[in-house]
Amino acid sequence: MKWKLISMKKTLISIFLLLLPFVNVKAVAQKPYELPRVQVVPIEDAKSGGQYELYIKLPEGYGRSNDIEYPVIYFTDAVWHIELLSASTEFLMENVILVGISWQKDIDKELKEEVGVHFSRFRDYSVRKTSNSEIQAKYQLGQADNHLDFIRNDVIGYVENNFRSDPGNRTYFGYSLGGEFGAYILLSQPDTFKNYIIGSPSLKDDISFLSELGSKAALKGDSLNANVFVSNGALENELGEHVKEFVTMLENRNDRSLSLNHVVIEGSHQTAFPMTGVRSVAWLSNLHKDAN
Repeated sequence: MKWKLISMKKTLISIFLLLLPFVNVKAVAQKPYELPRVQVVPIEDAKSGGQYELYIKLPEGYGRSNDIEYPVIYFTDAVWHIELLSASTEFLMENVILVGISWQKDIDKELKEEVGVHFSRFRDYSVRKTSNSEIQAKYQLGQADNHLDFIRNDVIGYVENNFRSDPGNRTYFGYSLGGEFGAYILLSQPDTFKNYIIGSPSLKDDISFLSELGSKAALKGDSLNANVFVSNGALENELGEHVKEFVTMLENRNDRSLSLNHVVIEGSHQTAFPMTGVRSVAWLSNLHKDAN
């Protein structure tokens, strides 16, 4: 009997020791994972007073030398794109600064509940107002020009005043509605960036507007002086046709300062996104290698 009690105690102790690591795991307070070397900086739109955030990732060797100026990739929809671009550049283009621009943080509570925390992207990235007066009054669409002013003056100004960035080597990355915004920047103020990555741009009903915008610039003799990567998914039938129109519009400019690369990527609007990030960063990396 005594032997059985001792054996039972030993068994219980063994079970306790096996379970101890799991008990400790539950006891430790959990905390969210943070991407290495990424800092979140609040920034205000000086004109509208809107509150945004910048997700800034510096290269691993940034602090080793004060003499190097780094190329910068600016991108919209920061929270959606930071992980993909962080991983892609880590392997394909490590000596680059990433700057993600968030959606407006202090939006109306009712709009946030109705549309989501990403509501401001529909306002900030869209190039035209809607003819529906009720929708326009509520959502204030077509504010791409104002958002571009914010990026040119406040965002780029902050980055170039606080980090060793190369002003002549800025890149824009945008996907979907962010791609449409990139097309608008290219045709309205192309000197904002040297390189443009325009992924699956939502150009429906906007081709004529962008064409007119581009024609005005062409008539003035303005050169784009840019490297442009445009992509769409092979299964994006309607969107793909709009992208073809956009690419043809750019080709018809006969602008020797424009380097244009149109890529059709396997997949739908959703599934083409990851490869768009990887393929475009590889394209950008090759541009930098050729330049050096």
